[in-house]
Amino acid sequence: MPKETAVYTHGHHESVLRSHRWRTAANSAAYLLPELRPGQDVLDVGCGPGTITADLAGLVAPGTVTAVDASADVLRQAEETAEAAGVRNVRFAVADVHALDFPDDSFDVVHAHQVLQHVGDPVRALGEMRRVCRPGGVVAARDADYGAFAWFPAVPGLDGWRELYRTVARANGGEPDAGRRLLSWARQAGFTGITATAATWCFATPDERAWWSGLWADRTTASDYAGRAVGGGHATRPELAEIAEAWREWGGARDGWFMVPHGEILCRV
Repeated sequence: MPKETAVYTHGHHESVLRSHRWRTAANSAAYLLPELRPGQDVLDVGCGPGTITADLAGLVAPGTVTAVDASADVLRQAEETAEAAGVRNVRFAVADVHALDFPDDSFDVVHAHQVLQHVGDPVRALGEMRRVCRPGGVVAARDADYGAFAWFPAVPGLDGWRELYRTVARANGGEPDAGRRLLSWARQAGFTGITATAATWCFATPDERAWWSGLWADRTTASDYAGRAVGGGHATRPELAEIAEAWREWGGARDGWFMVPHGEILCRV
């Protein structure tokens, strides 16, 4: 079976996990929640530090959530998240979404949040998610769309940040404008019963601006993304420092507003 070819652009620096730990089923998987029932078996692909996973486990208990990620280190953090939440119906495994080590028809729900933008072959990944989903089940995916991000005020350095990020992500084998492509990828993977929607995160209060701008300023200079931007010849360290300062400028704007749009798909099996 083909294996992953893309490099995960962000890595697992604290500034990245600061964002990932904020995510919940309510703020990141609301489109999926009406599909969940007690007793279902769920596969959570690319679970990261496990905050969404723990919520899903609570909603389907006494069913089981299998949480998989390509990183063994971040899986250990997901285990700690589940333990702290008192969740006992989760199991964990290292996995590549292009070649899932599960039999056909293993799960009622297969879920991936912010995963397909980072993989080398999203159509094959969706095909694998379909393979392990039982007839009558649902495959759900949600991804941001960097090209559609919007913000105010118009800090020029953030235009440079977006273009740099998209360049680095594509050089790593991913697709940062994944949200708009989910429906197409699902059709290519053989799904026919597809519901495509969109939803946003919005950061506009002083605390939200400080949090969002701070984590991106830190990610721009200290994460694996920063190393790959420099190592790939896409930016210099001084240029990254200027982008980080642009993030801080936006975060300090009294009327600052930032929208992160997401594409979503629910695919009937």
